[in-house]
Amino acid sequence: MAREFQRGHKAKISDLTAGTDLYVGVQIAAPGLTFDISCFGLDADERLSDDRYFVFFNQPKSPEESIQLLGAQSGDTESFRVTLDRIPAHIHKLSFTATIDGAGQMSQVGPGHLRIVAGGEEVARYAFTGAEFSTERAVMLGDFYLKDVWRFAAVGQGFDGGLEALLRNFGGEVAEDEPAAPQQQAAAPGFAPPPQAAAPPAFGAPAAPAPAPAPAFGAPPAPQAPVPPAPPVHTAPTMVAPLAPPPVPPPAPAPAPYGQQPQYGQVPGQPPAPYPGQVPGQAPGQYPSGQYPPQGQQPQAPYGQPAPAPYGQQPPAYGQQPGVPQGVPATGAGLAAALAPYKETATGARWTPQNQQLMRVDLAMGGVPVLARQGSMVMYQGKVDFGYKGAGFAGRIVGNATGQEMQLMRCTGRGQVFLAENGAHLHPIELQGDGICVSAENVLAFDESLQYEVRRIEGHGIPGGALFTMQFQGTGTVVVKTHGVPVVLPVTPTTFADCNAVVAWSAASQVILSSQVRLRRNAYPGHSGETVNLQFRGAPGNFIVVQPYEV
Repeated sequence: MAREFQRGHKAKISDLTAGTDLYVGVQIAAPGLTFDISCFGLDADERLSDDRYFVFFNQPKSPEESIQLLGAQSGDTESFRVTLDRIPAHIHKLSFTATIDGAGQMSQVGPGHLRIVAGGEEVARYAFTGAEFSTERAVMLGDFYLKDVWRFAAVGQGFDGGLEALLRNFGGEVAEDEPAAPQQQAAAPGFAPPPQAAAPPAFGAPAAPAPAPAPAFGAPPAPQAPVPPAPPVHTAPTMVAPLAPPPVPPPAPAPAPYGQQPQYGQVPGQPPAPYPGQVPGQAPGQYPSGQYPPQGQQPQAPYGQPAPAPYGQQPPAYGQQPGVPQGVPATGAGLAAALAPYKETATGARWTPQNQQLMRVDLAMGGVPVLARQGSMVMYQGKVDFGYKGAGFAGRIVGNATGQEMQLMRCTGRGQVFLAENGAHLHPIELQGDGICVSAENVLAFDESLQYEVRRIEGHGIPGGALFTMQFQGTGTVVVKTHGVPVVLPVTPTTFADCNAVVAWSAASQVILSSQVRLRRNAYPGHSGETVNLQFRGAPGNFIVVQPYEV
């Protein structure tokens, strides 16, 4: 009996089967979509260092034929033959992937699977549906990976960028399409049962579907037209919608009184009941006498009755919503519907807000490490390394003296890291060669490519003689955190802000510190308490960010 896997489950292949000559079948389909199913042979660093081990429709086998593309068979959209004991030593992982050829999303796919067959018997199956995905266009379905022994892992993670993002993740590059000469695919080897119980099973694909039953005795055999050869899967045109049905004459209507045309469901002799919006003299859902629906247009149903199913399609089952594919749960009550609004948001960008208090950064995009406040990581996916980022002796001295010290960690790898801190509101600010001034207390994370330093704001009557802030400059993103939803104001000659409420401002702004510290006023019980303000000046285009909270 096949062992059922769920996303994230792992197992030794030796626990599944004693064989090393395996059949891997992938079944994935969606209305109007075409899929490319491939296998990546990766090295110890999980990189595609040798593109000869990228097995797909245009390169159907590896050099020593340890990985072979077999095509569609036995109910699988695509299948592979993997001979583990023939895989070279520099290949440490086989990643089986599916990408959409054209527009579409993985959330549209119906129930599918990745299965492992040994000696003609299915030993493992990872089943999935489109409900597990959202806007992804490429998905890593499962991996064979070498960790002392060969193991299998059900992955089920994807990329919004499609095949290009998948190749970048594995260290490959997208080349321009070139017409390739048709290659003759080698025939699959014969499937033989194991010679004895103790020996590992030989390679064997699952049994093909049973043939159609023979015609009844005495019935003449139906003439069979020669079947033209099927075009290659990747050159066949994509079917966007069902073909329009040929016009079929309707059944003969029941006899009606002379000069009167009864409608569908009308009792002879009784006038039809009108409905709101009905044109006088025109029957609901009917076409002029002797005419049928135009080519490609779905017939209409009488008012109050369900529309008939398109030509060649079965009507929806009882309780199923029209237009919802079978196997896809309808939106409604239940655990999946309750959690749907909180699903991970993957936009294909490097920095993606999941909500107002949670930020997602994809380290595989951009190739630049991220510096984040220590302890701000709440979750991560993939292969991510966290290290301490020291400021050095001089940096610690400056940070302690100015109050702008940041305790940072360095995030590297090819995964996704989720950042948050105390429920603060997070705002990613992308810099394109310009600069911004932010207090160190309001910085959550930023790209390591940005340059940052402590900036001094001079002023009189302030304890210590000055105020300090951090200035970020260059190309990259800095994530600013605020208490509540901030407001962004343009800089004018009359723009003032409380230094305890201002969060950030454009680096080109001129800052003038205005102090109202007076011993007599502070001692007076009716003073306002607003002792230090910042006045901003600058050319049009400069701004300040103020939060509804005083630190």
